[in-house]
Amino acid sequence: MRHPIRVVIPALAVLAAAGALTGCGADAKPAPDAAPDKAPHAAATTAAAGSGTDAGAAEAVASVGASGTDCALPVSFGLAADWKPQAVKATDDEVFAALGRQGPATMTCEIDAKPAGNIGYLRVWTADKGPARTALEGFVKAEENTSEVSYKETKAGALPAVEVTYTVYNKLMEESKEERAFAVATPKGTVIVHLGGLDSEEHREMLPAYELARTSLKAL
Repeated sequence: MRHPIRVVIPALAVLAAAGALTGCGADAKPAPDAAPDKAPHAAATTAAAGSGTDAGAAEAVASVGASGTDCALPVSFGLAADWKPQAVKATDDEVFAALGRQGPATMTCEIDAKPAGNIGYLRVWTADKGPARTALEGFVKAEENTSEVSYKETKAGALPAVEVTYTVYNKLMEESKEERAFAVATPKGTVIVHLGGLDSEEHREMLPAYELARTSLKAL
């Protein structure tokens, strides 16, 4: 669903505040006045995504997670065209406390979809060693205004994983939007990869990039 500019602008202000976490404390980029036009190579909404089932994975053009990439993580996975990763450095300031920690997890990498034509992020969160489901449940419980929460066992690459789908009521947009995440346990701790989006339409259009991350994931 596309929204009038007067509705989109305050929502983008929230995304801009979240962007202040990236680049190890670098200034946030100003939010655009409205949703950008979809780039020709941006992943289109598939029938599978619209029906609530798994979307196909996008084609990988790069990867993130290994040493020497933009974000050093306990895992690596493929990136879709024009998705831009930036490392997030934990700090003790109030902004990070509000946006960079959720339940047991701390944000470590933010992968921006705006250059690819969508408003949203893939965010990678890390938590201490332990069962992936325990960390993922704690992560979701720490989110406000959630509903329709559903967990399932799945795979992330060759690794056992737990995935959750749920909705979050957005007070600024005055509607609920779809979100999802998967979690894997690694020898270096639990990793949670989360996909949100400005609204459910943006979320569904970004599902191929999320599926690429899930299906190509490898522990390091």
